[in-house]
Amino acid sequence: MIDLSTLLNPPQGLTLSMILGISFILGLFHGATPDEHTWPITFSYSVGSYSTRKGMKAGFMFSLGFTAQRAILTTLGFLGLAAIYKEFNLDGPVYIVVGAVMFIAGSYVLRGRYIHLPFDSLLHGKSHHTESAERIPLHEAHMQGVSLRMATMHGLIAGFGFGAYATIITFILAPQVPGLIYAPLPGLFFGLGTMVMQVIFGAVFASFARIKKLTESDLCFLGRYTAGRTLYYGGLLFSLVGIFIILVPTLDSLAIPTGIAIPNLDAVGVATALVLAVVGVIGIGSLVKGVGTLKSIDSGEYCKPGPSHKAAQMKE
Repeated sequence: MIDLSTLLNPPQGLTLSMILGISFILGLFHGATPDEHTWPITFSYSVGSYSTRKGMKAGFMFSLGFTAQRAILTTLGFLGLAAIYKEFNLDGPVYIVVGAVMFIAGSYVLRGRYIHLPFDSLLHGKSHHTESAERIPLHEAHMQGVSLRMATMHGLIAGFGFGAYATIITFILAPQVPGLIYAPLPGLFFGLGTMVMQVIFGAVFASFARIKKLTESDLCFLGRYTAGRTLYYGGLLFSLVGIFIILVPTLDSLAIPTGIAIPNLDAVGVATALVLAVVGVIGIGSLVKGVGTLKSIDSGEYCKPGPSHKAAQMKE
């Protein structure tokens, strides 16, 4: 029987089946605990899909990219090429790239309903970012749907974040597999474990939007409004934190111990603060504000399903 101590401190001499079992369980832990590389992104795409089934799909698509990256990472660990993670702290650069992708995705969803920045015109062209665009009334704007392909790309990028779980599967478990052909498997099973939990959380996050029994157009508006703002402002926050970590590396190591012997729950640091800020403050705050906004708009005019959405409905 595998106990918590064995999971977090795997011994040498493990069989392949034990390595894969531990990897999968660690993936479950990783997906269930508040991780800055999974929860904010899954929350954004799941709420934006505004249905439980599509929320599960959002969690699946994000984890698909994440799993592919983890399989590559454990292969590098087997080859001894992942030592770069021991020499360089990549959290800052990863935060910046993840934040940039979140920002672009949020910008695409909102289509003008945000604070404009000097480089916004590069994302949509001048037609969407004139001075008049900044004054478009809320009920006259039109938001785009949330792209699940972007969620997959996000998972692939976020997979380059390196924490306690990645250290275990890369430097302890991967080197023990019988040969190179098996090297991707610890990362694959870790990603699959994460995927199971992210699909569950994706369904939970998406179901938030249905608590008030809103109409389909209300749910469409609320989902896209919340997802857009979470991705846009959360992306800016991710990138800013990444810049600060590059400038002040010690910031990434500051943490308050909690006494819980489980990674992601063992201390409150920058990563925990990011989860709370993006999901708790920006995400939940946008959801609450969106519910209030519904009282003053016609969501059917604001959130018209586009051609791709109509096609998806026909397939269903």
